[in-house]
Amino acid sequence: MHFASPTRLVSAMSLAAALAACASFPQPFSQIDGHKYHAVPIDTYPVQIVSVDGRGTSSSPVFIDPGVRQITVQGPPDGVHRYGEQRSIELNIAPCTRYYLVALKPNRLSPDFSVQIDHQEPLAGCSTAVAPK
Repeated sequence: MHFASPTRLVSAMSLAAALAACASFPQPFSQIDGHKYHAVPIDTYPVQIVSVDGRGTSSSPVFIDPGVRQITVQGPPDGVHRYGEQRSIELNIAPCTRYYLVALKPNRLSPDFSVQIDHQEPLAGCSTAVAPK
C-alpha cells in the first residue's frame, strides 16, 4: 500500500484551504506577499507582513481589499538584532493584483531599509466585476 508523504499531504491541504479562501473572498480582491519575487538583487530581502490598516496578519500572501492601504512590515534582522525593524508604507492597491514587497537595504548589516514593490502581477481567477447582492 502506498501512502502520500506528510509533506505532500500538508501541501495538498494548504492548497485546498487557499482555494476555499479564494472562493469565499468577495470579488474583487488583491494580495500582498512578503517573499522575494526576483532572486538576483542581493540588496533586497523578504519581509514579514505585520498588519494592514492596523489589523494584524499571520500568513503570506495576505488577501486585502483594493484601495489605499497602510501596510506595516518587519524587515530582516541585521548583524546585531534578532528581529528587524518595522516600517509602514501607504500603497494604492489595484484590484485583482498580487504585490511582492521587499526590504531594500544599503548593506547586509544595516538595520535601515525601505519597503519597495519587487514585482506585481494580475491574479488569475479574479474578476473586477462586483457580484450583485
